[in-house]
Amino acid sequence: MCGIVGYIGQEDTKEILLNGLEKLEYRGYDSAGIATLNGGVNISKVKGRIATLREAVDENIHSTLGIGHTRWATHGAPSKENAHPHQSTSGRFTIVHNGVIENYMDVKNEYLADVELKSETDTEIIVQLIEVLNNELQDVNAAFRKAVNLLTGSYAIALIDAEDENTIYVAKNKSPLLVGLGEDFNAVASDSMAALHITDQFLELMDKETVLLRREEVIIQDPNGKNVTREPFTAELDTTDIEKGTYPHFMLKEIDEQPFVIRKIIQQYKNEDDQIKLDPEIREAMKQCDRIYIIAAGTSYHAGLLGKQFIEKLANIPVEVHVASEFSYNMPLLSEKPLFIYISQSGETADSRSVLVQTKELGHPALTITNVPGSTLSREADYTLHLHAGPEIAVASTKAYTAQMAVLAILAVDTARAKGLELDFDPMQELAIVANAMEALTDQKEALEELAKDYLPTTRNCFFIGRGIDFYVGLEGSLKLKEISYIQAEGFAGGELKHGTIALIEEGTPVIALATQKNVNYSIRGNVQEVEARGANSMIISMKGLNKDGDAFVIPHVHDLLTPLVSVIPLQLISYYAALHRDCDVDKPRNLAKSVTVE
Repeated sequence: MCGIVGYIGQEDTKEILLNGLEKLEYRGYDSAGIATLNGGVNISKVKGRIATLREAVDENIHSTLGIGHTRWATHGAPSKENAHPHQSTSGRFTIVHNGVIENYMDVKNEYLADVELKSETDTEIIVQLIEVLNNELQDVNAAFRKAVNLLTGSYAIALIDAEDENTIYVAKNKSPLLVGLGEDFNAVASDSMAALHITDQFLELMDKETVLLRREEVIIQDPNGKNVTREPFTAELDTTDIEKGTYPHFMLKEIDEQPFVIRKIIQQYKNEDDQIKLDPEIREAMKQCDRIYIIAAGTSYHAGLLGKQFIEKLANIPVEVHVASEFSYNMPLLSEKPLFIYISQSGETADSRSVLVQTKELGHPALTITNVPGSTLSREADYTLHLHAGPEIAVASTKAYTAQMAVLAILAVDTARAKGLELDFDPMQELAIVANAMEALTDQKEALEELAKDYLPTTRNCFFIGRGIDFYVGLEGSLKLKEISYIQAEGFAGGELKHGTIALIEEGTPVIALATQKNVNYSIRGNVQEVEARGANSMIISMKGLNKDGDAFVIPHVHDLLTPLVSVIPLQLISYYAALHRDCDVDKPRNLAKSVTVE
């Protein structure tokens, strides 16, 4: 997701905007820009980083009103032309926007047939629409409100009018946006982090609300145009809560960050020629091995199970996945040229390090995939791949898990290409689609909260079933649920039900089934019928294109191999809300630690 910062007050705007945008860099972005107003609109925007934008900004321009933006490309390639801010044809209106406008083509065809567009973005459609409507209504606020009411999708918008140096027009739907309050100034930002350098007082905005942001007042209006009053909240300034921002829990924040993490991974593992950027020594180690042994624990073990699928199906290298604590005391017969891959969010997992010490003594090469490059596993292994997920504070891992799968997929494709294998699979393009799908899912929290209420209100146990890679995702879903809600949850292969597990099904037992794979779609649905015949309360989560009437939830379509990165999002959120409604400590579940540093 992109980031927005806006300011209207007494101070020079440029540095306030640039500092705010720097605080939003964690979200992942490919271009950035600011617009300031002082007798005219001055726009600076670049493809690239905030540091490049700083160099492009004219230091001689002084302004006390402006808006800024970091963009991750969705509609239109990363470019200066597609970077925000965007302007209407006359130059009167200037806009920054987060989100995705689903009906932008309908709006374009109905209202903008005669308007020549300068970019490929859905954002420009909004600003051009506002100008067309204002020409008709001769009332900017009315035009702004009518325009956003015509939009379908997600948006966070900040708009300035070249003829009005006293107002920033703001609107929100599904995409996060806050108003920051100050003395003789006000601000708008996607995240409180972006404005904490000027204020700790914030107003939360609700979906479909619009705002008139002025130096000495903030007017919030509901979808019917009625003024809304709301008390501000204080964003605490200790370092822990600053990282959490305005989220009630780190886990929810980290679930929401997953699209940004995937985009960050794409940035970090892609070179200027849009090819995979990887240490040549890692590439060579992958080529030379005759078998890969993935060593991990907990959630990282589940990521390893999916990594096995990526590597075997794409790179044709056999892979074994082992629980670190078991491997350490029961090492199997090894191949002649093994490569060990250690997966660990913290890079400090004691069980995995124990195995690393043993395999190093045997002279076998080791690769660590971790979120902490300077960690023990990273230092002691031969090679490291960084997850670039940012600090993960909640004990229940979410964004590190999906980052692990993304990096493993990139590694698999790079190895396949290095071996000269032909692939009809572009990992960067497919991961970009995954990031968009993730974002669409994190916007559907209310629906997933209702599912948690309906299926898991007071239950003592829950089963997850799936076939193929859906089985592995079910293992992770069951772990999330048991970790934070204390519901006894287990994941099973659908075909194993009749070999024992189905004896545990009784009236009302919740069973969550994943159906994202075409080749086993009917098989898993048959398993659902089996448990329903025994009284189970079943929930099917399917992928678009494979969905059937009655499915509880449908995820967007992505590449079959990468569905685990998307299908896990509903399971994470259902687990979160199940724990929340049981008054559990979501971020710090009992008896668990974030980094397991003892065996």
